[in-house]
Amino acid sequence: MTAQERRTAVIRAAVTEFARGGYAGTTTAAIARRVGVSQPYLFRLFPDKRAIFLAAADHCTAEIRRAFERAGEGLEPRAAHDAMAEAYTGLTADRDKLMFQMQMYAAVYTAESDGDEEFAARIRAHWNELFEAVHLRLGADGRETADFLGSGMLINVLLALGFPADHPLWVACGHDHPGKRRYG
Repeated sequence: MTAQERRTAVIRAAVTEFARGGYAGTTTAAIARRVGVSQPYLFRLFPDKRAIFLAAADHCTAEIRRAFERAGEGLEPRAAHDAMAEAYTGLTADRDKLMFQMQMYAAVYTAESDGDEEFAARIRAHWNELFEAVHLRLGADGRETADFLGSGMLINVLLALGFPADHPLWVACGHDHPGKRRYG
């Protein structure tokens, strides 16, 4: 396996470990174990845990952004909205990726509390890029973009909290559980 393939394996393992333990609660030893490498080898690929987390955040947000861009490519805003919602439904099927997204937001607070404004700014920049990609696909309509992303965040919370598909909250919020059928 090449160093780049190993880096990719570390990033995937990091998403899982950080999803389950958060930034503060995840050790580099756990990530190394999941990948099947030693900690010294891990530190040849990444200088520290912070760099691993940020690489995982880069990977996660780029994957979502690319899915939205592909889904909405060349479509009118309403069709792009529906196609992006469908694409995101597929992404939410991986609970570790979903939970890692949630951990990214909490990590910004922790980083800022520790004085690491650069870390926080980098995560915010990813979210801004995601916002811009959605905004363009939805015809640069601020209200539509806010509604789309707000609905996505609500769905993230309901999924993260483990509300089953038949729970009344899904109906009350105007959405179907993504495992049940597409939301929009």
